[in-house]
Amino acid sequence: MRVHLGSDHAGLDLKDHLIGWLQEQGHEPVDHGPHQYDAQDDYPVFCLRAAEAVAAEPGSLGVVIGGSGNGEQIAANKVLGVRCALAWSEETARLGREHNDANVVSVGGRMHSLDDMTRFVGVFLETPFSGEERHVRRIAMMSAYETTRELPPLPESALGGA
Repeated sequence: MRVHLGSDHAGLDLKDHLIGWLQEQGHEPVDHGPHQYDAQDDYPVFCLRAAEAVAAEPGSLGVVIGGSGNGEQIAANKVLGVRCALAWSEETARLGREHNDANVVSVGGRMHSLDDMTRFVGVFLETPFSGEERHVRRIAMMSAYETTRELPPLPESALGGA
């Protein structure tokens, strides 16, 4: 599988580690940068490129990495067609794929050990989307909103009749 990666200076070491690890696992990593340490670099430059590549290539997945993973997740989620999950455990990595059909995962390079973060990425890549109707329905609502900007209708139970 092709896996697009982007980070900032805080995620550079993990990104470089993941490139070798992904190759060992039989994946095809694509490095969207940075390619050298610069304490002043800006994560949107690299994370948006990785997310754009995932959106343009159905079937590929992505990994964005920063200090906490928060900004990188926000950046990736600005790209139409990307659903980026922030993983801070194996369970959040698994649920991001299983329930949300996330196609990008964000991890915080300063939040966990290298081994833990590699495991989170591995779980994310190995977990299929469940395809359960409730999850498909929810994703469809978000996808429709992305393109139309129309809110989904409120359910009867939320209308609170008088």
